[in-house]
Amino acid sequence: LHLVESGGGSVQTGDPLSLSCTASGFTLDYYAIGWFRQAPGKEREGVSCINSNGRMSYYQDSVKGRFTISRDNAKNTVYLQMNSLTPGDTAVYYCARQRGAYCSGLGSVSFYDYWGQGTQVTVSS
Repeated sequence: LHLVESGGGSVQTGDPLSLSCTASGFTLDYYAIGWFRQAPGKEREGVSCINSNGRMSYYQDSVKGRFTISRDNAKNTVYLQMNSLTPGDTAVYYCARQRGAYCSGLGSVSFYDYWGQGTQVTVSS
């Protein structure tokens, strides 16, 4: 079972960036998927989560209105569109599989059982 993130990179303040999370070894259809990030010296924090059917999504307050999570179950992939990026968004971004079909919150990593290796996002001013 694997989750693989892609799409990270180095951008300027205000630029957009789109991340992808593709699953292998299992189908995403039955699971909520979350995006987390971890900046140097900080704890991993929840950014967004989307239910298995894509009908409900949740965001950390600091990214509301700028980030959009979506999924294409036919492609076994979840996306995170990030707009209006700031240096405060600089971090390693991870996707993770929720233990179930519904998002149980962004606060606890213990709700998630499989994690990707992460992709670096760097935003310069």
